[in-house]
Amino acid sequence: MQSAFRNAYHFTLSRYNLNPNSTVLQLVPVISTFSLLPSSVSKTLPFRSTLIASFSTTPMAGDDSDAPQTFPSLEKQFEKFRVQLEDSGNLRERIRAVVLEIESATRLMQASLLFVHQSKPIPEVLEKAKAQIDALKDLYSKLAEVIRECPGQYYRYHGDWRSETQMVVSLLAFMHWLETGTLLMHTEAEEKLGLNDSDFGLDVEDYLVGKCYNFLTLTNIQGML
Repeated sequence: MQSAFRNAYHFTLSRYNLNPNSTVLQLVPVISTFSLLPSSVSKTLPFRSTLIASFSTTPMAGDDSDAPQTFPSLEKQFEKFRVQLEDSGNLRERIRAVVLEIESATRLMQASLLFVHQSKPIPEVLEKAKAQIDALKDLYSKLAEVIRECPGQYYRYHGDWRSETQMVVSLLAFMHWLETGTLLMHTEAEEKLGLNDSDFGLDVEDYLVGKCYNFLTLTNIQGML
């Protein structure tokens, strides 16, 4: 009789142990087998005590007594991220406010330079356009003060004024050509805008793209002559 129960035991274990992903619910029939066996037989079965002890010490799904308490740490991290996002959003709003003023001054300068196509005297055209250079210089100084509040973050927010700066460089290069007949150098553009500081200067890419815009303008003028 013990031999028969032993064979049934090994057959039952073999059914459920072949699957490496067996869950606790799938192994319940194995444990139930022990309760149905006579005590004289179950005591002689191998690994009975080890198997029962293993299942008795396995934590259930709803037992959170040993779960790591990470919620306070996560809350602190999310709170830190929220504060950083709010600070970044406020900084971008301040940058955008200055950029809007730069756009306004650029439009006035561009409108003044349009009179060059109407055969007006160049000195008169340049006088009206140059009146906006001082305004742009002050605005870029204000923008630099905002960026200095977050050291090392120049290129993080650079895209907020990139296109406006490229247009400014294009107009300055056009004015410089009308006045001197030469190309505007990078250092000259920086000096006109007051961007000599290493923390906030005129990006070389913005300067080159602005010069490309200027070449298109000069090509159009040459075609009109």
